[in-house]
Amino acid sequence: EVQLQASGGGLVQAGGSLRLSCAVSGFTFDDYAIAWFRQAPGKEREGVSRIANSDGDTYYSNSVKGRFTISSDHAENENTVYLQMNGLKPEDTAVYYCAASYNDYALFLETQYSYWGQGTLVTVSS
Repeated sequence: EVQLQASGGGLVQAGGSLRLSCAVSGFTFDDYAIAWFRQAPGKEREGVSRIANSDGDTYYSNSVKGRFTISSDHAENENTVYLQMNGLKPEDTAVYYCAASYNDYALFLETQYSYWGQGTLVTVSS
């Protein structure tokens, strides 16, 4: 059974940091790219960052480049993708989702992502 479990959200002040985790199981990790998306209240969901687990290639949206870092940890039974978020701004407030794509170099077209985790809420206060 494929599972993506996002966690790590919370309330933080502007300028602070959070690290989100996406625990992945049920498929061959290196065959997939994992991305983080977010959806702010009243807005459409948007891509934030993506990592290709075959070679570690990363991609960021312009809005988070230089502040967020995506990484992955390969383990025998469970693999995890992290999103380290520094310099958080109120406009980063959103529900964050992780998703998996068989297209290693998928960008942020949602139809390329076959599996989705539940969201984790990040709230940044000003």
